Amino acid sequence: MKVREKNRGERKKMEKFPVVDMGKLNTEEKTSTMEMIKDACENWSFFELVNHGISTELMDTVERLTKENYKQCMEQRFRKMVASKGLETAQYEINYLDWESTFFLSHLPLSNISEIPDLHHDYRKAMKEFAVELEKVAELLLNLLCENLGLEKGYLKKVFYGSKGPNFGTKVSNYPPCPKPELIKGLRAHTDAGGIILLFQDDKVGGLQLLKDGLWIDVPPMRHSIVINLGDQLEVITNGKYKSVMHRVIAQRDGNRMSIASFYNPGNDAIISPSPALVKELDETSQVYPKFVFDDYMKLYAGLKFHAKEPRFEAMKAMESNIPITTV
Repeated sequence: MKVREKNRGERKKMEKFPVVDMGKLNTEEKTSTMEMIKDACENWSFFELVNHGISTELMDTVERLTKENYKQCMEQRFRKMVASKGLETAQYEINYLDWESTFFLSHLPLSNISEIPDLHHDYRKAMKEFAVELEKVAELLLNLLCENLGLEKGYLKKVFYGSKGPNFGTKVSNYPPCPKPELIKGLRAHTDAGGIILLFQDDKVGGLQLLKDGLWIDVPPMRHSIVINLGDQLEVITNGKYKSVMHRVIAQRDGNRMSIASFYNPGNDAIISPSPALVKELDETSQVYPKFVFDDYMKLYAGLKFHAKEPRFEAMKAMESNIPITTV
């Protein structure tokens, strides 16, 4: 009976997963749409965007070319890795690696797309176009968050800027069929280190889950949507008003799941700290998050990605005295 009640609870939460229609921001429904974004940021840290302005033709092209690239260039390498590590015959839970095939693209401050091997011309061109469109969506969202938080327009972009502009890059992943999904995660649970994450995920093969109220909740696949989630830096800047949440990918026995996650992050030398305007709202006993240089956080995160975020924040707080005083 308890299991059935839990499952009903999970289904109920799934039904309420926030889906934001960006097209309504230019209509009389803007207020309710902004309220939906606000609620999603405060209570979910995840939401799904539709009518976001990126053409469906471009998204279809990116999906087709990503899946073709995996079959032609990456599938055989992945199979060799699986065989070399004996993953198909694993008898115990694997906690040291993920069942995924990935490569990374950098867009800002410098692009490396021309340097990535095995990407043919059409794929490079499509990914460049897609990155430009995603950057627009990311910067629009940052301004919408500013509006909801009562911050001046452009505040978050300015904080992220540093001296050379934001870091913007894409992790292209495929999650092939896994013979033992009960023992191997597609991607182990973690919070994202950066700012705002924009995900174009497979609409046929699911697996992405977030942790909410102690339950793992499916992020529903939806054609031509962009899934948004908030990273650790927005938790710090909002002084905990918005929080990053643990999420993971469950490997599937059938189907190859495509995941294109783009990360709009602060520049390496950007100084991250709680917004003074949001700290003023608190009483003297309320927690204030640390102040740090983003690159220092990333160096720490590299070895602790799959651990709780709170010790990372504490470690950054211990380094605060080394941070120069600046105003934004």
